[in-house]
Amino acid sequence: MEITDVLGFWAVSVVFVVAPGSDWAYAISAGLRGRVVLPAVGGMLAGHLAATLLVAAGVGALIAGAPGLLGGLTVVGGAYLLWLGFTTFTRPASPLVEDVAETSPARWLWKGFGVSGLNPKVLLLILALLPQFTSTSAPWPVWAQIVVLGLIHVATCAAVYLTVAVTARRVLSARPAAARVVSRTSAVFMTGLGVALLVEQALV
Repeated sequence: MEITDVLGFWAVSVVFVVAPGSDWAYAISAGLRGRVVLPAVGGMLAGHLAATLLVAAGVGALIAGAPGLLGGLTVVGGAYLLWLGFTTFTRPASPLVEDVAETSPARWLWKGFGVSGLNPKVLLLILALLPQFTSTSAPWPVWAQIVVLGLIHVATCAAVYLTVAVTARRVLSARPAAARVVSRTSAVFMTGLGVALLVEQALV
């Protein structure tokens, strides 16, 4: 694996991560809650890492080659985003109000894992990208190259998602009304992505 391959993959990874999506919406929501930023982001990173390990183990190729299995994953992911968007909209975050049930680290960690881990587009992106930046002639086996590139992707995700969450907290900490608007906007975005996934699957 040449350094040019690593840099090429990292550039593509950055483009993917900085594009706002359900991960951004969830990071903003966590940032407005304050103390749950690390578990929420950690959960999302675990989801990306799990997708990487699946591809490294060859399971990702099996899933991509089974339309029914991938379709089921899409439906589950879409339904999960709908539920997450609904609960976030009905209980918008406010930096001045902290509900103990809504600041449980374990709860936010598992919700974050679901946001990334149940997103079929994450799996397909990693499945489509990683093999293109590996080499069968390299001294490392392909699976090890995939793991290394996946860790680079996870590190990029960590930097971006933490920045988004911390920025949301700092900018909106003294503006509770604006924080609720941003929280509900994130909820609408997550709901919209969920609907799009379900509609896309229904039209297949």
